[in-house]
Amino acid sequence: MQTFIDHARSFGRSAGRSEELAALARGQAPQALFITCSDSRVIPSLITGARPGELFELRTAGSIVPPYAPGRPSAEAATVEYAVDVLGVRDIVVCGHSHCGAVGALVRGDDLTAVPAVREWLAHAADGPGSPGGPGGGDDPAVERAVQHHVLTQVLRLRSYPCVERHEVRLHGWYYEVHTGTVLAHQGGSDMFEAL
Repeated sequence: MQTFIDHARSFGRSAGRSEELAALARGQAPQALFITCSDSRVIPSLITGARPGELFELRTAGSIVPPYAPGRPSAEAATVEYAVDVLGVRDIVVCGHSHCGAVGALVRGDDLTAVPAVREWLAHAADGPGSPGGPGGGDDPAVERAVQHHVLTQVLRLRSYPCVERHEVRLHGWYYEVHTGTVLAHQGGSDMFEAL
């Protein structure tokens, strides 16, 4: 923790940083909303090269986008709505990743009774078409195919969000390989994830 504290103390004093921070105070105009897992190995700005103010982020355990439920607000729905309706974002990326503990737990059928909030949250991933237990996912130790299937389920859920429909937002499904740094994107024509 001390390393983080030391960096935070010097962050605003770095050469040239004051102009950059002053510009950020005038507002943000992100190019995309990036929805990904809370996993500490997945860093959207490192993966995309985005600078501060260029990427709006939503991090959830397992990259889960819950179904849109009018009258039942969620932080995830509010983030999507704010990005699209207020900030004018027209591209949303859902990025799953290799070695995902959340999807892996679902594929393996792990006992999650010791973490009831996690168990209940992951229930969002298991309902409906495209649940992570799809073909091949259980045999793959890195749960690659299951995570990719899971990403597409989240993209389908986003299509049901009124703000996404209203503004014809472009939806992108990505898969990040933690062990190589490679990013694969879902290609509609082939229905495959291919390297960017």
